[in-house]
Amino acid sequence: MATLLQQQGGILNRFFYINKKNMKDTTLKQKLKNKENTIGSWITIPHQAIIDILAEAGFDWLTIDLEHTSIDYNELQILIGFIQSHNMAALVRVSKNEEVVIKRALDAGADGIIVPMICSAEEAKMAVEFAKYPPVGKRGVGLNRAQRYGYNFEGYKEWVDKHLVVIAQIEHIDGVKNIDAIISTPGIDGIIIGPYDLSGSLGIPGQYNEPVVQQALKKVEQICNDRKFSMGYHVIDPKIELVKEKNAAGYNFIAFSTDFFFMGRKASEEMSKI
Repeated sequence: MATLLQQQGGILNRFFYINKKNMKDTTLKQKLKNKENTIGSWITIPHQAIIDILAEAGFDWLTIDLEHTSIDYNELQILIGFIQSHNMAALVRVSKNEEVVIKRALDAGADGIIVPMICSAEEAKMAVEFAKYPPVGKRGVGLNRAQRYGYNFEGYKEWVDKHLVVIAQIEHIDGVKNIDAIISTPGIDGIIIGPYDLSGSLGIPGQYNEPVVQQALKKVEQICNDRKFSMGYHVIDPKIELVKEKNAAGYNFIAFSTDFFFMGRKASEEMSKI
């Protein structure tokens, strides 16, 4: 797949050196700070066509999932470029809260990261430190696509300070219990609920509409809304009424379904009519 993507990706060469400050993605951090509404989706299929199609729909950002997919690092870097070429922010849901994993995603040129299973302020602080250069963080300095292969490290370093997005994914009941401390962590720009794992942590995986899960969500909603802190939710089913429901509850950073759900659900619905 990487070879196929590389063959398709020659057009990206001219995008590698675009100044990030002139792109739409630089506004995402500010929108999160202002608790403005943004909507994105989830990339699990590593192909240019998926991004081209979703870009036509008008999403603000797309997240490439490295936790639950077979997407490799070469594919990741090419997908980031495709997303940015459509003037959308390219986020990466990394596989875990680990230094090298986060560093590689950011060095590939991602505009931000979503870090899974953040359960405490200490873990949130670790994520920020892995993403930011000293003296703020502990990120090692290397030269890759993000730094324009060494031609603009100083510019990129400034961009990281001003525009890099770090999202803590709350998907365990411990994260809910510690939500106030997590969102108080300097460098965390927002949170996003992972409903499947959150329900799993309560012993009922996939049953995220059960009262015990909804009660946990109410706690997150109350604290984030009171603090005017950006909160997100991954709406799995591709139904607009669910997006409206979450937006009405105060969620302003909404991931709307996934590439395969959009395709699969629509195909199933139409075939059922036939």
